[in-house]
Amino acid sequence: MEATVPDERPSTAEGPATFREVFAQSEFRAIFVAGTLSWIGDYVAKAAVTLLVYQQTKSVALSATAFAVSFLPWLVGGPLLAALAERYPYRRVMVVCDVIRMLLMLVIALPNLPTKAVLVLIFIATLANPPGQAARSALMPVILTGDRLALGLSLNSSVGQAAQVVGYLFGATIAAIDPAVALLFNSATFALSALLVRFGVRARPALMTAAHRSHLLRETGQGFRMVFGTTVLRAIAVLVYSAMFFSIVPEGLAAAWANKKPIDQLDPEIVQAIIMAANPVGFILGGLLVSRLFGPTRRLALMRPLAVLAPLVLVPALFDPPPLVVAVLALLCGFAVGGIMPTANVLFVQALPGAFRARAFGVMATGIQVIQGVAVLLTGVLAQRFGIPRVVGVWSAVGALLMLLVVLRWPDRQTVDSAITTASEANATPPAGPTTDDPAVDSDSWPGDGRRRHAVS
Repeated sequence: MEATVPDERPSTAEGPATFREVFAQSEFRAIFVAGTLSWIGDYVAKAAVTLLVYQQTKSVALSATAFAVSFLPWLVGGPLLAALAERYPYRRVMVVCDVIRMLLMLVIALPNLPTKAVLVLIFIATLANPPGQAARSALMPVILTGDRLALGLSLNSSVGQAAQVVGYLFGATIAAIDPAVALLFNSATFALSALLVRFGVRARPALMTAAHRSHLLRETGQGFRMVFGTTVLRAIAVLVYSAMFFSIVPEGLAAAWANKKPIDQLDPEIVQAIIMAANPVGFILGGLLVSRLFGPTRRLALMRPLAVLAPLVLVPALFDPPPLVVAVLALLCGFAVGGIMPTANVLFVQALPGAFRARAFGVMATGIQVIQGVAVLLTGVLAQRFGIPRVVGVWSAVGALLMLLVVLRWPDRQTVDSAITTASEANATPPAGPTTDDPAVDSDSWPGDGRRRHAVS
């Protein structure tokens, strides 16, 4: 893994990094702005395509299908697509993915395009999301080091949440006038993103050379085994998945909750929007405040209590509070999850060999997408029979108990430090040449095996 440029000021180990230190890195600025543009464009396009399909077909089902299609690449092949990012230079992957999406959005904006063609093109365009996002995620630890990485990851997560709110509002407003204009706007954001990355990020060689490639499916499997076959990475994955499994519920049931107990002064749609926005707003506040106010050691100590707190604050939903109180509970839950994520991300990066970063990102991102969908589906079915307050309250109480078990089984400090040391040694080891061995088997011990060390150069 390449070192950062020499003129950067290192952040201290004792205190948290500052926003100034992070934004002083020009490559981070380029990726940050490019990612923000892409995210906003994505959400604008979702709002526009949903409306465009509805205008053409007057079908709620097809309109919802147009929205859901954008999630399919992650669900049906996220890890496989993300593995592609490991084979090529990260900058090239990001630029190519942006250009592909830019061109396809221009085609979708053509007038009188059949609905089936729109759905197919949206699906093809979103196939570029996993490799593009995986490359961006894998590049971050190369650009930022130490505590600046934690703050940089927090900023990325927060701007992603904010982009969702801004993109949906802006996209719905423009699409109401002309959906094609919104799609052209999205195409322009991808074009600007590609330019920023191409000229703002230094060229680096791919971590996986042609000599070290095997079958793409096998490489994807290695990513799964790396995440779930290594004690520390598996613990982080379980913690993150569990947090997402329980925190998404208020957002997923917001529409039914808002209509169940209407407020005289507010339309149900407004109440729904407040509940749905509360969790992302809390996530932003938690991520930024915890990353900025506490140093690395304190953040690591806070991670486990916040993990238990995330579902625990939703337990009062059992008493059927007013919707605005539900929004406050959702905000607190989002704050706890937002406070966890930057620390978990940094620890994950530190314990992960560099050559597996893109594949590991694909595994984690896909798991989060699937587990959130399953949580909303299950609680929706249960709430239909037992009522929303009871389901959310009991669901969250079970979540608090599960999270307590997860944090009690958290690896000890020696195990964590050993995993970080092993990954650092693997990253510093030059390639030993191709081999037929599977580098991800027995992940807790493989870095000490010279025959397998080549896979993580």
